[in-house]
Amino acid sequence: MPRFAVSTMFFHEYPCDHIFDYIAESGLDSLEFWVETPHFWLAGRPEGDLSCCIADHPDLSPITIHAPSLDLNPCSINPEVAAISVDYAVESVRMADRMGAAVVTVHPGRRTAKRPPSAYDYQRFEKYVARLREAASETRVKVAIENLEPRVNALLTTAEDAAEVLEREPWLRFTLDMGHAMMTSCDEVLRFIDLCIERMVNVHVSGLGENGRPHYPIHDDPDAMRVLTELADRGYDGYLTLELEDMVFPGALSSEEKIVVLKRQLETFEKVFS
Repeated sequence: MPRFAVSTMFFHEYPCDHIFDYIAESGLDSLEFWVETPHFWLAGRPEGDLSCCIADHPDLSPITIHAPSLDLNPCSINPEVAAISVDYAVESVRMADRMGAAVVTVHPGRRTAKRPPSAYDYQRFEKYVARLREAASETRVKVAIENLEPRVNALLTTAEDAAEVLEREPWLRFTLDMGHAMMTSCDEVLRFIDLCIERMVNVHVSGLGENGRPHYPIHDDPDAMRVLTELADRGYDGYLTLELEDMVFPGALSSEEKIVVLKRQLETFEKVFS
């Protein structure tokens, strides 16, 4: 049975202890802690506070971690941007290990210009992966790379791209962002499952809105249900992590309303994976 989780960014405006409380109240099994969750990030990433939250909510453990990605790019043409992006990802692997997390998800990066990635960008990517490989060898946490939205300058947007990297790096795991892949097609998501399920340890779960954008609720999305059913039929037992954008709703949601939203998504999970 998979572990049903949600990204802490759904409750981005709350302190970390409140976020843990709300997710526990929703009935979900776990959470993905974004290092950039504002109350944690802006306070200087106080790991002692995070450790207390984890200890106070044992039913949510082990959690997963999402490495910083906002304003960062490990393949940037700016060497200082690339260096600090890689450093943040590596430190997130080490932090995840200290927190007893099961998985840390990292982004692959992109070409700075809005053009197809060049040889230079792939060289940067290889250096980044080498740093992650070294960090992974020194920890117990599973490092999983995520597929990005199908943009012209993004790396790792197709199932074949992901499968090629995973074949080359046998230590590396995979986080499937089904919303990103569904922007191409539902069939592309199923292609990811076909090629990568043996290395898949986390799935970022969301539906598409009428605007074709991800991070919408899943309960009324037939394509999302098709993907979840395929995962259930294939015996997937990793993390299913809801990535919901609270700004897609008609108005601002209170914490109580967000908990109700999560309970509705949990009912959908349980229906498919019963």
